[in-house]
Amino acid sequence: TGWVDRSLLNDSVHPSDAGHRAIAAKLAPVVASHLTSAVPSDAATADMCAERAVAGDAVTADRADAVTADRADAAQAAALPKVTVWMAGDSTMMKASACPIGWGNQFAPYFTGDVSIVNSAIGGRSIQTWMYEPNVGTSKNASGECVVNPATYSARWKAMLNSSSGMKAGDYLFIQFGINDSDSACPRHVGTARFKELLGVMTQAALDRGARPVLVTPVAAIMCSGSTVKPNRGFVNETVSVAAAYGVPVVDLNKLSLALYASLRLCPDNGDYTKGPAGAFFCNDHTHFEADGARQIAGLVATALRDQRIGLASYLASNPLPPDRTA
Repeated sequence: TGWVDRSLLNDSVHPSDAGHRAIAAKLAPVVASHLTSAVPSDAATADMCAERAVAGDAVTADRADAVTADRADAAQAAALPKVTVWMAGDSTMMKASACPIGWGNQFAPYFTGDVSIVNSAIGGRSIQTWMYEPNVGTSKNASGECVVNPATYSARWKAMLNSSSGMKAGDYLFIQFGINDSDSACPRHVGTARFKELLGVMTQAALDRGARPVLVTPVAAIMCSGSTVKPNRGFVNETVSVAAAYGVPVVDLNKLSLALYASLRLCPDNGDYTKGPAGAFFCNDHTHFEADGARQIAGLVATALRDQRIGLASYLASNPLPPDRTA
């Protein structure tokens, strides 16, 4: 337009701060000639005009950025496809309406309606009995592992592997074992090497289908040494190791749950789980959860998704549904 030299433009159109001041200096005498009272055309007036122009541009830019961000967030939310979360584990994860209630039962309220949960966790299972039931025997082989004969998968695992109705690309598979696996007797006993082998089989099966495995270390029971919460689970390191080997995320629920119990001051306790804070959290034992305890454990996993930037975090609800909604 010829008002300012190109050197005073930020681009081919918009003036820089110095450009605004130059334009204001040219405008001031023109405006003054149309007013009944003279308007000073000195540098102070020009600077004032320029500052107001710059401020106006900044406000307009901020509003535009905010609108763009809002539209981007809305577009991203609208673009998210529906996804299924598959869950494999034991009683601390399983679906139930009364104690013991697994944390998987309280997982759905943390997500939007685009997430469907298929909770196939079963109480009392090790990773091997979950995968091969009823074909795991009561005797051990030469390697000290429970005999599996025939080596045919359980109906629940076959359902997940089904090519038409099971896991598909974009789905998630949460796997948590390691509590019953430490049993010394068959059929639940699983050695550490066998545990890692089977956890790897499940992980690879999900990957082969385009699903995304999330390994979860076994949630802790409540065991106290005075006012200190004692670690009390095995297979934690094995779970972390398999996750690293396959390049998949692991939620260290064992560590997170121990920290939660400490923060809630559940220790010391007298072993009575029928009353007090421990009674509200646990069933009448030191392992299984009441609904409130399951909800808080599920919340630990949901928070970990966000903290660890696991993809499923994109589906977390801004305002989780009431905790009594079951999966």
